[in-house]
Amino acid sequence: MSGGGALRIAIQGERGAYSEEAALALYGREIEVLPRRTLADVFAALAAEEADGAAVPVENSRAGTVVEAYDELVRHPFAVYGEHLQPIHHCLLGLPGSELSGIRHVKSHPQALSQCREYLRARGIDAVAAYDTAGSAKDLAAVGDPAVAAIASRRAGEIYGLSILATEIEDAKDNQTLFYAVGAPPRAAGGGAGRTVVAFHVANRPQALVSCLEPFASRGLNLSKLESRPSGLRPFEYVFYTVVDSHVSEAACAEAMSELRERAAAARVLGSYRL
Repeated sequence: MSGGGALRIAIQGERGAYSEEAALALYGREIEVLPRRTLADVFAALAAEEADGAAVPVENSRAGTVVEAYDELVRHPFAVYGEHLQPIHHCLLGLPGSELSGIRHVKSHPQALSQCREYLRARGIDAVAAYDTAGSAKDLAAVGDPAVAAIASRRAGEIYGLSILATEIEDAKDNQTLFYAVGAPPRAAGGGAGRTVVAFHVANRPQALVSCLEPFASRGLNLSKLESRPSGLRPFEYVFYTVVDSHVSEAACAEAMSELRERAAAARVLGSYRL
């Protein structure tokens, strides 16, 4: 913790990013927010003990998995302690005095651009990828081009003194991003149903994956996520990420994990928590 005792929570992006809203929801408003440019920088801050915890985006309801987040979780020893589902409502932000009809280009994080694809296409606005939603708003305020807009949160617009040209421009109005609390438990630990985040490697042979999943199926455990990524160890070898809808302290989940470790080339619990 910092000298004043507040938790230092790292986020990817600038102040006003959706990650900051998730951090405040997970850890409370009495935290010190540490903006970092990339998710790799977020985990580097944890590794260097510059941060006590982090709010890490792992999946969007429309754009899908944030694969870099899971890759970083596997590379580092930090545990997942909880989750927060953050509603994502994008605004089109411009310089004071700019008008929607004059916007030719819009900058934002690739995920945000993807979530507003139809809105931008219908208006003939060119999308330009940037590292962050709020960072795009911050850069727009500094550069001052009235033909350029940013896609970010309403809060980002307020922080950087921009005008809101349009609200809720996301293509799907139920747009949400799941964030994990990493490295430090959230302010209020859940007491309901459990979830366990697991990563495992399988041998490159027939039925290897089926064999690894059978311990969960035979115990009636639901896997709400299953996704593969290159392991980075050998060509065409994969690591599988899965979320088990059970806490690792529960007998069925503990037994399934024990069997998984026997059947997989390697397996690790990335975190287990109560909702």
